[in-house]
Amino acid sequence: MGEQQKDIYQRITDQIVAAIERGAGAWRMPWHGTGDVGTARPVNAVSRRPYRGVNVLALWAAAEAGGYPTGVWATYRQWSALGAQVRRGERGSLVVFWKVYDREHQEEGDDAPPEDERDGRGDRRLFARGYTVFNAAQVDGYVVPAGPQLPEAERDAQAERFFDALGIATVYGGNRAFYRPSTDTIHLPPFESFRDAASAYSVRAHESAHAAGAPHRLARDLSGRFGSDAYAAEELVAELTAAFICGDLRLAVEPRPDHAAYVSSWVNVLRGDQRAIFTAAAKAQQAADWMHQQQTAGTGEQEAA
Repeated sequence: MGEQQKDIYQRITDQIVAAIERGAGAWRMPWHGTGDVGTARPVNAVSRRPYRGVNVLALWAAAEAGGYPTGVWATYRQWSALGAQVRRGERGSLVVFWKVYDREHQEEGDDAPPEDERDGRGDRRLFARGYTVFNAAQVDGYVVPAGPQLPEAERDAQAERFFDALGIATVYGGNRAFYRPSTDTIHLPPFESFRDAASAYSVRAHESAHAAGAPHRLARDLSGRFGSDAYAAEELVAELTAAFICGDLRLAVEPRPDHAAYVSSWVNVLRGDQRAIFTAAAKAQQAADWMHQQQTAGTGEQEAA
């Protein structure tokens, strides 16, 4: 691995760790938002495509640190092409994209990082390439387009449809939230016991992420990558997935009641391995992608079984 690539890993890892530590005192992670523009996936101002994987976390953290009210980003050159000007003295934020090299040709990848830099055949190699982007709040001459604003009732209905389409049995009752692999069921407290609908959907997304990793779905196994920290890593993956999904649904992302027990483990995992956040974000992106795929699968999980 080249020094430049190591530097990209370390810089993004440091940025995420710092954001976690800023929020750890109140047990709120940097990816918890308010349900408005800042909660949605960060998007590129030119392509309007949402950023993916670790870049979502990096840009959420940067927006929190800078106090930016919007999730619209672009490079200096892209802002110039839009007729906007980055203000003098503004500092950019790092995002990473992947360039794919193989024996036949090379091509540009996307910003969802792979679990490893080499595929099973050993004939493809992926290299991280860093880019500096600036938030819309850092430029002059650009007006952020208004985003869709669903009424609260319709937003909740959209979330209900989304999770129902996953085809994972959900049982309500008791005072604990968990996924039970032996019965392949999600267990949640009664809906009315949550502080608000957004809190309920955030927790449901978290447990759905655990269910998505089941052997008959994504077969997610973090033990080989994280060893004794596999549990903490799995919780991080599930929480990142919940943040991604709630961002996509434009729901407020609420901290889970048991965050306090996880925060120190997450920070330890990230500090001990500069690539841990890349792997966790990739796994979370994979789970989020799977959930979105079920929305167009017709019969959801039954069709995939």
